Amino acid sequence: MTKPPLSDLLHAAVTAVGGVERPGQAAMAEAVAEAVDDGSHLLVQAGTGTGKSLGYLVPALAQGERVVVATATLALQRQLVERDLPRTVDALHPLLRRRPEFAMLKGRSNYLCLHRLHEGAPQDEEEGLFDQFEAAAPTSKLGADLLRLRDWSDETETGDRDDLTPGVSDRAWGQVSVSSRECLGASKCAYGAECFAETARERAKLADVVVTNHALLAIDAIEGAPVLPQHEVLIVDEAHELVSRVTGVATGELTPGQVGRAVRRAAKLVNEKAADALQTASETFERVMELALPGRLEEIPEDLGYALMALRDASRTVISAIGATRDKSVQDEDAVRKQALASVESIHAVAERITHGSEFDVVWYERHDRFGASLRVAPLSVSGLLREKLFTERSVVLTSATLKLGGDFNGVGASLGLAPEGTGGEDLPQWKGLDVGSPFDYPKQGILYVARHLATPGREGSRGDMMDELAELMEAAGGRTLGLFSSMRAAKAAAEELRGRTEKPILLQGEETLGELIRRFAADPETCLFGTLSLWQGVDVPGPSCQLVVMDRIPFPRPDDPLMSARQKAVEEAGGNGFMAVAATHAALLMAQGAGRLIRATGDRGVVAVLDPRLANARYGSYLRASLPDFWYTVDRNQARRSLAAIDTAARAEGR
Repeated sequence: MTKPPLSDLLHAAVTAVGGVERPGQAAMAEAVAEAVDDGSHLLVQAGTGTGKSLGYLVPALAQGERVVVATATLALQRQLVERDLPRTVDALHPLLRRRPEFAMLKGRSNYLCLHRLHEGAPQDEEEGLFDQFEAAAPTSKLGADLLRLRDWSDETETGDRDDLTPGVSDRAWGQVSVSSRECLGASKCAYGAECFAETARERAKLADVVVTNHALLAIDAIEGAPVLPQHEVLIVDEAHELVSRVTGVATGELTPGQVGRAVRRAAKLVNEKAADALQTASETFERVMELALPGRLEEIPEDLGYALMALRDASRTVISAIGATRDKSVQDEDAVRKQALASVESIHAVAERITHGSEFDVVWYERHDRFGASLRVAPLSVSGLLREKLFTERSVVLTSATLKLGGDFNGVGASLGLAPEGTGGEDLPQWKGLDVGSPFDYPKQGILYVARHLATPGREGSRGDMMDELAELMEAAGGRTLGLFSSMRAAKAAAEELRGRTEKPILLQGEETLGELIRRFAADPETCLFGTLSLWQGVDVPGPSCQLVVMDRIPFPRPDDPLMSARQKAVEEAGGNGFMAVAATHAALLMAQGAGRLIRATGDRGVVAVLDPRLANARYGSYLRASLPDFWYTVDRNQARRSLAAIDTAARAEGR
């Protein structure tokens, strides 16, 4: 049977979701179909409003092979599984004469564990072994959450944490979930036949489209044991997030608290000699960490080296001993053993990794006000891993509204392990980049204003001139302001200062849940919202409530960020420009995401104001500006204020 034309399929799908066909969407669908057909790779930038989900789903469903779609955010996973896929499948069914199946798959700890729920979580010695439902008073927040989870377990079909509304705290969820290392396994577990995580895996094995997240994709690539079903096509949406998500999964951490918990869990399962050795190693490690100062460790200090070797060796002994002993006096022995083993194996793995000392790893101390010191290790780069694991056995499509930095795809391509576009070679994956544009008329809908007259921001200290500028812009806009700040300290300082200067309500990230803040910001045009990193990427507020997006400064990584500075140094030692390859690329990606908050619909108008003169004056400024939407550009403060006032007046005249 001949396949129906892609244009007919796309038309049917767009009509089914109530959308509008866009030229960019059609171009994207054709390019995805071509990449899938010839087994090549594609990086495609599709601006907000293009309809990129259907731009890749329709050709993926049409080709008939199994497809994995990996996204960064829960919101997009939900949109795909609850809205886009059901409607698209219904629309394509008569044309394809088959009904593609789809399923969602996440990491095991995202699903309710029936064994934990009914048998109780193995507790640390100091807390005692108890039924968490009995011990947590029903009147407490934890007790109420646990009782609600028990009721929910009888109703839910998925056991997926994200299907529980409203949600529960991490502490409550930790009582009823397990990591993959702690899981007893379906064959050994009394609840294996009903297991939500196993059911999700089985559904995924039968599905034509599996929707997952970047973290599970990274685990699948890094850990060697396949988690995802075999697939011929991989689509990575929100692909600008992939490198940081993979880096996060590949990062190891050791803290005194974590080691202490492992000691307590293992103590009752091994002989006294093995338990004492691990206890002694734990105490030595804790003493070293008390003196730890934040920063990169280019060489492992002698005292830390001894502590890590002791931890590694004692952990190895305990792991062997746990496997060899049985103790029927321990309640729910298998679960207790599995949790203890997982804790100790995690410590052994990180201690072994740091002790082994790879030139491709970066090691550093961090200190947190609440949690104390931690020791962390992360890969200097994940590009080699991604090139080897992602691009070798399947066609890969990577898409986002921001992949083209400084005018081309090569910066993002390099971070993914790809050679410059068009470069040939046996071991180099072939790929091409495509920018399908946006349905928005950026030069007519938006202005990029750079406050060139302000002082260059320093590392510390107040920026009185910046505060004055921000206050004037907010006043001209009539509120309607999303303030994106490079640090939480800067966001708080601006909120405190401007709350004393204006009657406009100013919401601050951290004072409420993010969802509630965004809801209140969208509901009242006079309200302003200030915050940091998650707001640069997580706000979708079309209409008059967001007509001014302000960035306080270019969001370069902090100079004392151990991983970023190590990556920059490595590029320089290889003869490249470390600042441009690492710091400027990082800033360009964030600025492109931040500027993308302004125009979310065809009727939106507004100003992106960057209160950092370096965007206009520095040599790298043109690279950063080329990474932003093609707004009309000005450095004239009066022009910016007049435009904002006119946009505000027009919105008020329309009663918005």
